[in-house]
Amino acid sequence: MVIVAMAMVGCAHPKPAGPVYTPGMHRLIALPTDAASYPAAAERATTFLGRTRVRGFDPPELGKVSLEVVQLSIECVEPTPACYTAVGKSLSANQLLFAQLEAGPKDDQVQVSVSLFDVDTATMKRQARKVFDTEQDAVYGIRDVVEEATKP
Repeated sequence: MVIVAMAMVGCAHPKPAGPVYTPGMHRLIALPTDAASYPAAAERATTFLGRTRVRGFDPPELGKVSLEVVQLSIECVEPTPACYTAVGKSLSANQLLFAQLEAGPKDDQVQVSVSLFDVDTATMKRQARKVFDTEQDAVYGIRDVVEEATKP
């Protein structure tokens, strides 16, 4: 009985590690939108980010946490190509797709920014911004901003 148990343990394969960053592959990670200030708009943005398609890339994988959380975890919180590259490499991504929601210039306005960042070249491929009069307007208009940032 002991010999059989040892034989079974000896044949067990080690659990593979998570994905590894590989330049030139086609892995797109869509990061959930931070929902702290505008929860309805953030939920809608995350939905569209996860559904969008980028030419030449596999369908996006939805990350588990927002860009801000990943940046905090790797201690690189600046909105710079170097930090976005570090985020992408930590997630084994070749491109990152994310949305950020901020207060607009007037009361109740919401500014939506959607970015497509190429980790391999450390460059912002596309970025789209739009200011909506209310969060509810943003909920209904976010799809257009995502499409503008991801069109070829």
